[in-house]
Amino acid sequence: MAHEIHQMAYVGQTPWHGLGNALSPNQPLEVWAEQAGMDWTIQEAPVQFMDCVDSNQSRLITFPHHKVLYRSDTHTPLSVVSQRYKVVQPREILEFYRDLTEISGYQLETAGVLKGGKKVWALARTGHSATLQGNDVTNAYVLLATACDGTLATTAQFTAVRVVCNNTLAIAIDDSKGAVKVPHSTTFDAEAVKRQLGISVSNWDSFMYRMKKLSERSVSHREAETFFRTLFTDPVTGSSLKPNEQAMNKAATLYNGHGRGAELGSSQGTALGLLNAVTEFVDHERRARNSDYRLDSAWFGQGATLKQKALDQTLLMLA
Repeated sequence: MAHEIHQMAYVGQTPWHGLGNALSPNQPLEVWAEQAGMDWTIQEAPVQFMDCVDSNQSRLITFPHHKVLYRSDTHTPLSVVSQRYKVVQPREILEFYRDLTEISGYQLETAGVLKGGKKVWALARTGHSATLQGNDVTNAYVLLATACDGTLATTAQFTAVRVVCNNTLAIAIDDSKGAVKVPHSTTFDAEAVKRQLGISVSNWDSFMYRMKKLSERSVSHREAETFFRTLFTDPVTGSSLKPNEQAMNKAATLYNGHGRGAELGSSQGTALGLLNAVTEFVDHERRARNSDYRLDSAWFGQGATLKQKALDQTLLMLA
């Protein structure tokens, strides 16, 4: 395969990677499950191995402390986990949104499967949005994702999407606000997660207030240079502290007028412009093996970490 996004579905604009099945709005969850490749279950089986007693005899032995997770439709193995591992099914990810879409006005916009089923996600627009200077519109979403390969707890996360470039940024400015993570050692309770997440406008308003302040904070050339050099320098690489020049220069180029929406009043020469340049770099320009890895990194991996670091650094400019 040229990509590894196993299957996904979307409503509205074609995703940046150009993959997926297009749906008309307000489709039932059953249609989403089929078109997003989520109409299967995670099955469990014991871990077994062959013990060769001698050249003519062998015996099958079960390892009691672990189990194999595999797909019900293809029987493809997904991972080996401990017996304590609590599975979250693909259909549970979609069911999380049933009352939100049927009662609260949310709209599913994308859902799908990564890495052959090891990760599944769904993203729904909440209906909240905000406009900054220059008609720079950002919409609020709730992302729910889980993994069965040990790389991700089941995570419900507020996410901001900037319309002009489709960049994503997790709304988690404080230690616990904006995200709820359920480890696979415990049972996933959708209603409890919604209560803890606080499906309300308060977190969104707080986040956009900070974005507005960043859009009003002018940045000098020296400040911008220092920002990118600090962001792309890994302090654990040694005493030389050399930045990743290629990545740094690319992000700086996006900031200096070549990024999508970089000319808008909210971004041009501002702290928000610095943040937008990094989110665009991670979501669209950062080197990745394929679209699957890019999306995985941007939402859950090193790319998400880099975006959070950029957010933290820009917020320090407001102090």
